[in-house]
Amino acid sequence: MFIQENVFVVVDPSDETHVALQRAIITAESRKSRPKLYIFIAVDSESVDTRAVNDNLFRDGNWFEEQIQGPLKAAGLEYQVEVSWCSEWQKSIMKSAGRFGADVILLPVHAKSNIRRLTFSESKWELLKNAFCPVVLVRPGAKPKRKTVLAAVNFQATREFQRELNTNILGHGKWLADHYGADFHVVNAYLDSLHYPDRGKLVKETGLAAEKIHVKQGYTDETISAVAKEIDADVVVIGTLGQTGLAKTRRGNTAERVISGLDVDVIVVNTEFTTGE
Repeated sequence: MFIQENVFVVVDPSDETHVALQRAIITAESRKSRPKLYIFIAVDSESVDTRAVNDNLFRDGNWFEEQIQGPLKAAGLEYQVEVSWCSEWQKSIMKSAGRFGADVILLPVHAKSNIRRLTFSESKWELLKNAFCPVVLVRPGAKPKRKTVLAAVNFQATREFQRELNTNILGHGKWLADHYGADFHVVNAYLDSLHYPDRGKLVKETGLAAEKIHVKQGYTDETISAVAKEIDADVVVIGTLGQTGLAKTRRGNTAERVISGLDVDVIVVNTEFTTGE
């Protein structure tokens, strides 16, 4: 069962706009049963200039009232605020989210220069791989409402943990679409005919009409991006493997390219959990 009773929202105080907080408020206001928000304020030192020359690192009481508490009070939401000075950004999020009993983590994604489309530190990848609940990567300028949900799966996978990941991705995508009354689509990319996914199994497990199942040849990131634009998706659900050992230290280049190629919010699930946004 997918739930969203406790929403954990990461806020970087050095940001001018708090997209994850805005997303959390919009989502909460659209629900009959209001969730509880846990606002976690901390700086990711891998992504932010933490030297004294960065004026955005200095925030006073007015900032907290105007930027954080004011919007939450205006929305009539129950919330709790925590400020962390911990240098281990990812571990501090995981510890606080666990203590709060988070059902979902909302994480702001920073736009970058023309060299790379996104700033994504190693600590963020560690968070995605180790998270015990879904992580929503909230994009600046993303659409406020969920009208079309796209889930990206890999039905040519042969290993059990990969199949489990497909199940988690589909389950979360279906729940999200039902929850928001949105259209639900599924995409599966493949590179050659030898690795063509089982379309019959896709139809059976998703229960979707043929026009909402997109099996296309091409690189995963390019295919997902193209389909997301074609159907005007508001959010894309993807997976990453919560691996152990040496594999856990690898960034996951496919997931990075997929996230970088999209201009909408991305929800990342893994094999470590079964509950969601």
